[in-house]
Parts: sequence; structure tokens; C-alpha cells
Amino acid sequence: MNGIEKRAIAGIGGIFALRMIGLFMIVPVFSVYGHDYAHATPFLIGLAIGVYGLGQAIFQIPMSLAADKFPRKPMIFLGLLLFALGGVVAATADSIYQVIIGRALAGSGAVSAVLMALLADVTREQVRTKAMAMMGLTIATSIMLSFALGPMMVASLGMSGLFWLTAAFALAAMLLLMLVPTPLRVLKHNLANQSIGQQLKYILRISDLNRLHIGIFALHLTLTAIFVIVPQQLSEVLGLTVRQQGMVYLPLLFIGFAIAIPFIIIAEKKQKMRQVFLAAVALMVAALLSLIVGSEYGIGLVVGLGLYFIGFNLLEATIPSWISKKAPVANKATAMGLNSSSQFLGAFFGGALGGILLNHTSMLSWGVLAGIMALALGFILPITQPPYLTSTTLAIPEQADIQDWSQQVMSLEGVDEVVVMPKDGVAYLKLNKLMLTKNSRQLLSQLTETKLDI
Repeated sequence: MNGIEKRAIAGIGGIFALRMIGLFMIVPVFSVYGHDYAHATPFLIGLAIGVYGLGQAIFQIPMSLAADKFPRKPMIFLGLLLFALGGVVAATADSIYQVIIGRALAGSGAVSAVLMALLADVTREQVRTKAMAMMGLTIATSIMLSFALGPMMVASLGMSGLFWLTAAFALAAMLLLMLVPTPLRVLKHNLANQSIGQQLKYILRISDLNRLHIGIFALHLTLTAIFVIVPQQLSEVLGLTVRQQGMVYLPLLFIGFAIAIPFIIIAEKKQKMRQVFLAAVALMVAALLSLIVGSEYGIGLVVGLGLYFIGFNLLEATIPSWISKKAPVANKATAMGLNSSSQFLGAFFGGALGGILLNHTSMLSWGVLAGIMALALGFILPITQPPYLTSTTLAIPEQADIQDWSQQVMSLEGVDEVVVMPKDGVAYLKLNKLMLTKNSRQLLSQLTETKLDI
């Protein structure tokens, strides 16, 4: 990875971490402390927790559509501002209804997909899956840490203090956004003039992207349901309290990620993403099937969860990378927005399903989740290998008019995408070598004033 990519990953990863910790440290304590608010009922307490995810599912698509028409960073800033305002509204609440409004407002700042699209803009194809894997680990680790931090901090800060901390984290994320490179995306004229309706219609017609949306929906449905079901089982089978259970999740998550890394490399380097992806989904089906019986025993419960987390890490890394490869240049954020909406809808339904399954036997619970993942595998199975293009980094000539220069580069046959970082004086080109003609290579060398080896 080059310096620009490392800076982008650090900045975007930090924004994700701050948002996730601020959001999820509320979850494990609000069901207890939420009763202190006026007019609180069990239903309204649950709504206060879940309304954030519903807001994210609804607003991911419009935010992403806008981010394909306008610069990405202002859209991210707007989303973080809404997240901060939601924290302030909830922090000053004395009624459960005001908390719900605050959480809904925070949820409307749906910028996860826009952040992933920005990361895709400023990373080359060759390192994209690795960058996405690092984001996946950052998000998963942040969620796990928040489950540990919330119970520890609420005693001294109270619920109001946790919400104020959420707002502070959002402000810190705005500062981190300044560290992320500001890319200038260059589009072919016919793509740049698409209407928002055309963007959405075009993306919905791409069947492989829809299969990825099904995959992320099933992944987060089962993940959320697991975190509703497993605490009770860890308590019954291993005798662990809620605070102790984080010491099971974290090692399993890191071990799963360590095992997943070689397969992530194989998926990218050996161009085996389809094979690795389908194997990961099949592994998750097998893990959930093993828990039908294994969850009655400590070792069976831990091993089954460990296998699930290996598949989880593989899908979290490969799905965003796959979308960035498959989605058209002008509609990348839109495609990621649809995927993020599917993710949050999965989490929303997973939480509800997990609550229903709590009243049934563990055998039935794990069987239902295994069945859902198996159905998803059936839908995903026809997916084709993503396109593998080549990215190269070019220095922009010092005297060049960046807008004119980039449009000339974009017009060359075989050039699929141009992303310019004006402050850094470099441009990323995504190239289709099969379409790159001898004349295109010569013109590209002239435009960059260097001899290119591509």
C-alpha cells in the first residue's frame, strides 16, 4: 500500500470505529437503564434501540445516490453532523420519546456506504480486498469493544453521559475526515449525466449485485439473531455472565480473522473470489448446522461460533470489494448504499427473529438460522467471477490543467476509471488491459510525460 492508501484507511477506519463504538455501547445497557425515562415501556425501549438500524436502512440509498452525483466528503460530513445532533437530542432527553427521536435522527446520518465508496475511490484494485478486510475487522472489533465498554462506563456516566460521548465521537470523526485524501472522480460524459432514477434502475438490473445484497442480508440477519440467542446459551452452558462473554467473542473474532487472511489473499491474488466467497457461505451453513447439537456442550458452542466467525470475516472483506469491482464507475456509492440497506434490514429482522427464537429450543433456533443461510447460498450460487482490472498510479504533470488532463485520459480506450488526488499530485487509473490498444498506451505515455510499463 502507498502513503495515500494508508492515510485513507487510517482515517476512514477511525471514522467507522468512532461511530460504531458510540452506537453499540448503548445496546447492552439500555434495556436496563431505559426504564428510568418517562413513559418507558418494554416495546418503546426496544424501539429506541432498533430505530437507529431502521433509519440506516431507509436513508442509506438516498445518501448514496446523492454521493454519486456530488462529492463524497461533504455527504459524509452531513451524515456525521446528523449523528452528532441525534446524540445531543438523546443526551438531553427525559422522555423515552425524545430518545427515540434522537436515535432516529442519528440513524438518518447513513454514511457507511459512502465511506466504503470513498475508500474504493482512493485504493487501487490490487489492495482493495485487503483494505475492505481491514474495515471489516475495525467494524467488528469496535462492536465487540462497545459491548464491553458500555456496561463499564454507564455506572459513572449514566445513559445521558453515554449519549454525550456518542456526540463527541461524531465530532472527532469529522476531524478525522480532514485527514482522508479528497479524490476527484472523472466520469465519461454519458455516465455523468445520468438521473438519480436511471442510477437506481441500472444498478437494480445487475443480478450479481442483487446476489451480494442477499448475502449481506442473510449474514447480518443471522449475526444479529446469534447475539440475541448466544448470551443466554453461554450463561447456561458455560456459566458466564454478560460482562464475561466478551472474553469469548473477542478471541473468536481475532482467530477467525487470522484464519481468514490467507483466503482473502487467495481470493484477490489468485482471482478466486467466487470460490472463496461460496466456500465461506457454505462454512457458515455448516457452522450453524453443527450448533443444532453442539450448542448443548461448551466445546461445541465455541467451535461452532468460531467457524461462523471465519465465514463472517471472509464475507465482510469480500462483499464490499466485489461491489467496487462489479458496480459501474458512476454508480459505485448507489450499489454500496443498496448493500448497506440490505445489511441493516438484515440486522433489524435478525433482532426480531432472535427474540422470537429465545422462546424455543436451541435445536430449533440454530436449525432456522442454518436454513436461512442455506437458502441464501442457493440464491447466491449462480454468481459469476467479478471483473479483474488493473490499477496503476500516475504522477500528474506539474503544468497540467487537471480537469482537462483527466478528461483526456478518461477518453482513451481501455481506461475504465480515473480518480485524481490534486493535493497529492497523483491519479489512479483503472485499466482493462484487454481493451487497452497500442495507440491508447502511446497517448497515455504522452499525457503523463513518462514511459509506462502497462
